[in-house]
Formats: sequence, C-alpha cells, structure tokens
Amino acid sequence: MARPQTSHQPGRVFTPGMRHAILGLVLVGLTLTAYAPVRQHPFIHIDDYGYVVNNVHIQQLNWDTVKWSFTSFHYANWDPLTWLSHALDCYFFGLDPGQHHEISLLLHALNALLLFWLLLQATGYAGRSFAAAALFALHPCNVEAVAWVAERKTVLSMVFFLLTLIAYRWYARRPAVSRYLVVAILFALGLMSKPQIITLPCVLLLWDYWPLGRMFASRGADLAGETPGHVLAGRSLSWLLLEKLPLLALSAGSAFLTMKAQWVNRTLGGLNTYSFPVRLSSVIVSYVRYVGHAFWPVRLSFFYPHARNTAPAGQLAAALLLLLLITWLALASRNRRYFAVGWLWFLGTLVPMIGLIQLGNGEAMTDRFGYVPFVGLFIAVCWGVADWAGRWRFSEVWLPAGTMAILLLLMFATRRQLSYWSDDLTLWTHSAEVVSNNAMAENMIGETLAQRGDRESALAHFQAAASMDPLFPFPHLHIGIYEEEHHQPREAIEQLQKVIDLTQSAADHMPAIRNEAFVHMSFAYNQIGDYANQEKYLALAAQERQPQ
Repeated sequence: MARPQTSHQPGRVFTPGMRHAILGLVLVGLTLTAYAPVRQHPFIHIDDYGYVVNNVHIQQLNWDTVKWSFTSFHYANWDPLTWLSHALDCYFFGLDPGQHHEISLLLHALNALLLFWLLLQATGYAGRSFAAAALFALHPCNVEAVAWVAERKTVLSMVFFLLTLIAYRWYARRPAVSRYLVVAILFALGLMSKPQIITLPCVLLLWDYWPLGRMFASRGADLAGETPGHVLAGRSLSWLLLEKLPLLALSAGSAFLTMKAQWVNRTLGGLNTYSFPVRLSSVIVSYVRYVGHAFWPVRLSFFYPHARNTAPAGQLAAALLLLLLITWLALASRNRRYFAVGWLWFLGTLVPMIGLIQLGNGEAMTDRFGYVPFVGLFIAVCWGVADWAGRWRFSEVWLPAGTMAILLLLMFATRRQLSYWSDDLTLWTHSAEVVSNNAMAENMIGETLAQRGDRESALAHFQAAASMDPLFPFPHLHIGIYEEEHHQPREAIEQLQKVIDLTQSAADHMPAIRNEAFVHMSFAYNQIGDYANQEKYLALAAQERQPQ
C-alpha cells in the first residue's frame, strides 16, 4: 500500500502501468478462484425459478422479450436490463445453471476490477486501491449476490454504478454537456438494472469532497497527502448541488416506478409491514449488525427475521450511541476526508434497503444489501490503516503481508459460505442453525422436504416454524393441508382458520395463500359432512381468484 509511482524509474523492471495491470490480473484471479465451485451449483427454488426457470417471457430473445422487459413489473420491480440479461443467458446457455452462475461470477470479477481502477485513477494509490477492491471481491457477505442467480440485478447494477463514478471523474476533469450525458446514461442503465443505486447522486457529492477535491481546490486546500496530484478544479457547493439535479430526477423516476411496481404487485402494506417505531428500532440495530458483518463475517444467514417488537432499550441505546460516535469521529476528521466519505457512503447507500419502508419478505437485513455500501467501509479501512502504518513507520513488508493474510482468510470464509448454496436444503438448514427462532428458514426447510416427498419430516419443521412465530401464516397453511390430506378435518380447519385470520388485514396482498386456505377448508368441511360450509369456502376461493 505504498504511495503511487508517478513516473518510470531507471532500473525498475516494470513500469507503473505494468504493475497496475498485474495487480488487476491478480485481483481477477483471486476472485475467480474463490468462487470457482459456484459453476457446479443448481438454481435455488426461491426466486430463481420465478425469475428464470419458469419465466416464459425470457425463454426466447425477440422483440416481445424486449417489450415485456420494459413494461413488466414482474416480482414487484422494474428491472428491464436485468430481464434482458437473463434472456441473453437463456438464449446462449438454455437453462444450464452453471453457465448462468458463471456470468454472475464474471460480472462480480468485473466489478472488482472496475473498483480497483476507479480508486486508482481517483486517488493515485495502487496498494490501497487493490486492497479495497480485494476486500470487496473476496468478502463472504457478497456470496449471496453472486451465488444467487435471481440477484443478477445486484451485480449488474454495480457495474453501471462504478462506470458512472469513473465517467464522473472524466467529466469533472473537463466539464461538457456530452460528458455529462455519458454520466447520466450510465446511471440510468444502472437504475434499469436495480434501483438499489438510487443514492448515487449523493455518492457523487461525496466524491467531490474526496478524492476529487472539487469542493476545496478553489480555496487552495491541500489534499496532496490524500490524493497526490489528483485534485481537480473547484466549484461552489451550490454549483455542485445544481449539477446533481438531473441525476436526482432520474432517481426520483426510478423511485416512482419502484413504488408503482410494489403497488401493482400488491406488496405495499401487506403482511410484513411493521409499525414505524418497530421499523426505526430495526434500522438502528441493523446498521450496527451490518458493520459487525463487514468486520467479522461469521454466522452469515440467507434470512435474518425482522423483530415484531422494538429492540430492548439498552441494545437500542448502545447501537444508537455507537452510530453517533462513529459519525462524529468521521465528520471531525477534517485531515482524513476518506473516513467521512467512506462512512457516509456506507450509511447513505444502505438507506433504500435498510427497512424504513418495509418492502421485503419480513427480513430485518440481508447480506446482499451490503454489496454497494460495504465499499465505503473498505475505503475507510484501507486508507486509514495505510496512514496509521505510515505514521508508525512500519516496515514496507508487514503491511502487504498482513493484507494478503487477511485476503486468504476471506477466501477461505467465502469458499465456506459458498458451500451452503450448493442446494436449497443446505442453504435453509444453515440459516436455521446460525439464526435462532428463524421461522422462515424452518418453513422453507419444510417446503423443500415436502417437494422431495418427505412429508413427515416436513411436518416437524412446519410445526417448529409455527411455534417460533405464531403470526406467520405459511406454516399453519402447510400443517392444515397435511391434516386435511391425512383425514384429520377438525385439526385442519383449526390451522386453516388461523391462516385466514392472520391474512385478513392483508387480504388484498395475499390472494394466493388465502385461495389455497379456502380450497382446503372446503375439502375439510366435506370430510365432516358440512356441505354448507364446503360451498361457502369454495365460493370464497373462487372470489379470491377474481382479478382485483
């Protein structure tokens, strides 16, 4: 992580450009090696089948596919480029899961390379840029985004996120309308891949602060210690804010389309919408948990259930105090601007996914949401450690050696985390083991076993899920169906009635589960000879199937 070499020195075998190219090749090689087993993985039933395997709209590549991609709100999102990406995979590879995984892996490796190039060009530091990009490439929290085919949207949107930042420096060096249009187009392409990058205009403002130094160069501020030789011409804050308005308009349009997609698919205001105090409490605690996962990535899970009540007062106060303390330290470090940029990058880019608006399946947090935000933490850490080592005059050998040791440990952790994605049962079993009271994981284990024909074992997991979270309707549905099919009609009616009661307030958002509950309720009443109720629930099922 030494300071950059700005010119060729006599006696050196490699020029700086050659050394940078070698570091880039090493970075890609480490990434592909760490993720090599993903080529042998199947599709995961949750979302992979809905996104790809059973999605007839992308099984062929023609004008209808393009039209559907840009007009569909399938899976409650507007991600046209992601759908086209999946369609291209199907066109070239069919439904071979290994090759779908390979494309996601190549995109992740490309993201690592782009991040290295972005940081190198913006700051001039090769070692620090390589370390930050390698942490991104090899961090086990990113396994979910790479190993889950349905999350192609995450890795694809990151490509355009990084390209936009690279193009923004190109624009800032010599502002012109044509260059700004390139920035805007790349940003729009990213939003059409996944709206998670909606906060990019704010990241660009941070980038103006550091490393570009556009906020300070006009006042003669000296950033040479942080970005040697890379300070650009300064602009006033008002100009920099106005400059971002067209990009903010793109963000607003993406937000509107996302909310419309959620509304059309009836996922807003559904079963998993919690009160604002509960959501706010979860946000504060989750921010700290994300930081913990970034620095100590153990016991990672595919699903982290959302608490139905606010966190204990002591835990909430401690989490809030820690966040405020780090924020104060970041803002107070005027001579270490990378600290503020890295921390605010993390806080800001996580806002769309942090849960203030509950759009998911009841998760408090999820590993894939750290794919973009963790980059900010990696920047702060790599620059901070290098500066600390420089002040204490550490040997030039120790820092690279320590960096490689950490990267090797991360490679091992990533390989291990990747192994849990080898099939559905392994994935959900691991989630149940590392997160206590994980009703979703227990329910999904039951569904996976039921699909494999092991109904008796599945029942035990459905019962465990119902016990962990009595307000979760799906295990009650599965238990009710099991009881009805095994000619226990009264037990079935009891379970199915719970499903109907639990989904009543979200009836408009959960037609499928209610329809299934009504159908099997009618079957159960038939078994006890109550034909009036049989007809009643058959009619309710038919009503539930009617378009709203």
